[in-house]
Amino acid sequence: MQVIVVDDYEALSALAAGLVAGFLWARPDATLALPTGATPEGFYRALVATGVSFARVRTFNLDEYRGLSREHPGSFYHYMKTRLFDHVDLPPEHRFVLDGTAADPDAECRRYEEAIRQAGGIDLAILGLGLNGHIGFNEPGTPWDSRTRLVTLTESTRRANARFFGGPDRVPREALTMGIGTILEARRILVLVSGAGKAAIVRRFLEGPATPEVPATALRNHPHVTVILDRAAAGHLTGHGTVVSGHKK
Repeated sequence: MQVIVVDDYEALSALAAGLVAGFLWARPDATLALPTGATPEGFYRALVATGVSFARVRTFNLDEYRGLSREHPGSFYHYMKTRLFDHVDLPPEHRFVLDGTAADPDAECRRYEEAIRQAGGIDLAILGLGLNGHIGFNEPGTPWDSRTRLVTLTESTRRANARFFGGPDRVPREALTMGIGTILEARRILVLVSGAGKAAIVRRFLEGPATPEVPATALRNHPHVTVILDRAAAGHLTGHGTVVSGHKK
């Protein structure tokens, strides 16, 4: 695992966008897994600004809220449309987002897994990190071999996403999420973490015991993971094996 610490959120966003754009210039037909939330917003702005083509790219979002239509302003489809899809040449048929309104969520999750398989698997999964260590919406205690499925969100996750809905009581209680096992099958993984509020969970992720109680620690089993932190998010690390602004610490 490579850990890179940069000065601030803007530097994190720019570096992540540069890495992903470089990946797509080398692999213009790549398949990506994409995150949502506050941290990736700057990354998407910077990625769009690179001008890299998405004409042959396929994207699979990590998750979607149960019960929200694509038109709902709190849906992750709407998030992706306004932050990426409307600004790049990604064909509509190459945009895969779980259907939160599916009458049979289990069948929808099986369909999603099959679509990933038909695409040849995920070449690069881009992840955020939840305050409780979740990746996607895989909450603490999730088995590391889990697949795409319906999940119940923890209260801490709902509180963390309250700003997108105008209050925690308005956040859906369930979601569909790509599983940890599915994520681990990606050929490469990039994790983006920003802010002092994430410093404690970053230390548990990188320096604590590997346990399902911190879902992100499953990533230690993967051979090609890069983690980009700003200095605030890295504030509790002891510094083992860390790369700071490109120099070994």
